[in-house]
Amino acid sequence: MDWAAQLVLVLGLLLALLLGGMWLPFAILISGLLSIVAVDGWFGLNALGFVLWGGTNSFTLTGIPLFILMSEILLRCGVTVPLYRSLARIVQPLPGGLLQTNVLASALFAAICGSSVATAAAIGTVALPNLESHGYDRRAAFGSLAAGGTLGILIPPSIPLILYGSFTEVSVAKLFMAGVVPGIALALLFMAYIAVRALVKPVRKPVEGTGDEVRLPLWRTVADLVPFTFLMVVVLGGIYFGFATPTEAAALGCAFALVIGAMFGGLNRTVLAQAVEASLRGSCAILFIVVAAMVFAFAFENASLGTRLTEWLLSFNLDRNAFLAALLLLYVVLGCLLESIAMIVITVPLLFPTVLAYGIDPLWFAIALVILIEFGQLTPPFGINLFVIKRISGAPLGQVVRGTVPYYGLMIGFLLVITAFPQIVTWLPGMMFER
Repeated sequence: MDWAAQLVLVLGLLLALLLGGMWLPFAILISGLLSIVAVDGWFGLNALGFVLWGGTNSFTLTGIPLFILMSEILLRCGVTVPLYRSLARIVQPLPGGLLQTNVLASALFAAICGSSVATAAAIGTVALPNLESHGYDRRAAFGSLAAGGTLGILIPPSIPLILYGSFTEVSVAKLFMAGVVPGIALALLFMAYIAVRALVKPVRKPVEGTGDEVRLPLWRTVADLVPFTFLMVVVLGGIYFGFATPTEAAALGCAFALVIGAMFGGLNRTVLAQAVEASLRGSCAILFIVVAAMVFAFAFENASLGTRLTEWLLSFNLDRNAFLAALLLLYVVLGCLLESIAMIVITVPLLFPTVLAYGIDPLWFAIALVILIEFGQLTPPFGINLFVIKRISGAPLGQVVRGTVPYYGLMIGFLLVITAFPQIVTWLPGMMFER
């Protein structure tokens, strides 16, 4: 069978299974197995044991359940309440008030979380009652929370970046470093937009007896922020300064999250059991997808589809900018159809050889991919952050979507900026590894 026909059949089957409602890992696994059988017959399945063992026997992947456990402990202990309260006191002079707090709190929680869903849920649960009681515009509130939540997968630690590193063999420590400056810059861009909007059009209606003032003594503000700052230093500092791998830093983060939960939150046996159960469910779901993707990637490699596709794309003699524009369009469309993990496990093994052939920096591609995944998390019909905010607020989905629309342009504009100035992504990893 011609390679192009085989590629169309495999991807067509995968798409048909997904549209038919089949759970993602089963759709990926079935498509990969049928491709292997079509090329090598039933004998080709003998290689699966080596593929699965080689793919999952990875120290890097161990970090995924650990980072999930760390975020679940912090989320369920209620320690985000003092975090939000203290940050509200810090940013209350800025135009936009509590909307600025939403983004800043999301950015800080993202630095100890790794998941946009957990970030949106943790901050949204605390923020929405405050926003509604102070008369903030609901669309503006929903947009700031949903968009701020996306920072959870850009600012390290980031589960999508760990998956990207496992598929491409790019250093996860370098990937984490590459996400720091873009993550901070995107958070500041969101805050700048909120400030401009608040100056142009009021974002809240006066409510009698309320205000943005958070009357906390300075020492209390500092005390509330100390545990999170310490956890950030332990997790990220351990990675950046080389005394812990990302997986070891995740283990340290879990240990200190337990201490923080016990000292400053409501950690008990019930809460810990719930956190462990949620972590097991989330980790098993992600790792099942990874296992299926390993089979899918092996099927492509076995049939040389990745190599053939790279040669075919290069035959069009597209310049680098045209290829990047095509990638942008592809991922914008996929973001409306697939969730974040699916976008990585399906496309990265297939497109990564072509990305390298065009001389595109793997670190830049990783960050650009994550930003496009963030974009997809805000676009219907499968934008998961939209549903998180909808569930917390009880608002109609359309109202949540309209609140996030302005952030579409901000994300695409920021992506164009890092395309024109890739040093924004590569500067910190280069400095840390070349010193």
